Amino acid sequence: MPDLALKTESTPASPLAAEVARRRTFAIISHPDAGKTTLTEKLLLFGGAINLAGQVKAKGERRNTRSDWMKIERDRGISVVTSVMTFEFDGRVFNLLDTPGHEDFSEDTYRTLTAVDSAVMVIDAAKGIEARTRKLFEVCRLRDIPIVTFINKMDRESRDTFELLDEIEKTLALDTTPMTWPVGRGRDFLGTYDIATGGIRLLEGGGAKTGAAERIDIADLAARNANLNVDEIREELALATEACKPFELEAFREGHLTPVYFGSALRNFGVGDLLEGLGNFAPPPRAQESNLRKVEADEPRMTAFVFKIQANMDPNHRDRIAFARLCSGKLTRGMKAKLVRTGKPMPLSSPQFFFAQDRAIADEAFAGDVVGIPNHGTLRIGDTLTEGEDVTFVGVPSFAPEIVRRVRLTDAMKAKKLKEALQQMSEEGVVQVFRPRDGAPALVGVVGMLQLDVLKARLDAEYSLPVDFEVCEFQLARWISSDDRKKLDVFIAANGSGVADDVDGDPVFLAKNEFYLGYTRERAEGIVFSSVKDVKKTS
Repeated sequence: MPDLALKTESTPASPLAAEVARRRTFAIISHPDAGKTTLTEKLLLFGGAINLAGQVKAKGERRNTRSDWMKIERDRGISVVTSVMTFEFDGRVFNLLDTPGHEDFSEDTYRTLTAVDSAVMVIDAAKGIEARTRKLFEVCRLRDIPIVTFINKMDRESRDTFELLDEIEKTLALDTTPMTWPVGRGRDFLGTYDIATGGIRLLEGGGAKTGAAERIDIADLAARNANLNVDEIREELALATEACKPFELEAFREGHLTPVYFGSALRNFGVGDLLEGLGNFAPPPRAQESNLRKVEADEPRMTAFVFKIQANMDPNHRDRIAFARLCSGKLTRGMKAKLVRTGKPMPLSSPQFFFAQDRAIADEAFAGDVVGIPNHGTLRIGDTLTEGEDVTFVGVPSFAPEIVRRVRLTDAMKAKKLKEALQQMSEEGVVQVFRPRDGAPALVGVVGMLQLDVLKARLDAEYSLPVDFEVCEFQLARWISSDDRKKLDVFIAANGSGVADDVDGDPVFLAKNEFYLGYTRERAEGIVFSSVKDVKKTS
């Protein structure tokens, strides 16, 4: 039986520490179509329909409170950008980051995972662990991010429950502790059994509520469903209670064990249990690594890093929002922060909390919170903001593109406008833009083809720039560097037509194919070719 006494946090020593301790910042990860976005919206429903500014939001299908707010997302039924939503529940502040499920947007997802302290892994009960789930889990493991598992769609045909848990343990090398247990499956799914209390929450009749589950005799369930084998249910519950590993908070927070909840997001069932579990077990804001030291969340001085840029969220204004994760201290509206990359002060005159596309001014925010900072190109992904200290947070990655294309503009008179638009899109992380040093037209690099569709749609909708893409002579891009500046300069001079600058001005080698890349690498003594760029520069 789970040791629920472990959930008690030590009493914070200061008002700042108390505010930090009640923050829970988490992402939702899954394979596409596992029900991630549906779960996101149901979590928001349980969040009380009130954001930190106290403004009541209509839920349901109101468009501007949906996590998928871009037109291409609604048209295709997928998430293509990370949405940030802040809400309160049961005395805690939750910062929920809904990440793209499609692998073509993995770079956005990886960066988002640098900004969270825990994650909810959504698994389709019929499909189990899928390829995308496994890949995202490995990213979480690299960062020691604790994972809570939600097995979704229990009201549809599903696999055996023990088989699903066994797959999680064997495929992900992760211990499982079921916190609830399904009573029936598919058409015979009646609800869930709370392993800690012995109560049962029914799918019908108010079963979506939070709080203690009702104590119902298993025999009484047979009257609700004639297909239910009462003896089989009793045997399964006894086995689940006795055989499954007990919950250990330390093992969970170290990333070795996952508490498992069952439900149906579409039918709003099991979501309340999941949210209560996140509040009780997920860690408050954790210490963050910087280039100089580890920054503790309850330190008095504010620090933050930018993990995402989003432009034109409001189509009526050319806005540009930098999403920043606060790592320590307190942010107050109107304060000045130091942008470490440039060394210049930056006023934080209108920081904002977000509810997908909707927003409200944040008069104050604490470590663990995610705030939007309006700016006109000043902030970039990976930037660090502080109250004066020259620390830079590390681990915000960019990945080498797998597809390189040349952009063809149908109206040559709009070339300057295209250059500006591509610059903004690259700073936002939609695509990477490489400008060849020999003066040739810019190239765009993406991880997946769907990113090109998004770029085309957004250039047309937001900038009135209809474009097409052409296959170019280059297939691969790698960042190049060297401890010997002279060697790097010689290499660049010798490969002029195959070297470009990225959005930060860092040199990139463009290769025609894998063979040519390997051939060049073997002969380039002292030159490092990298497929991942860690945004951690201080200048």
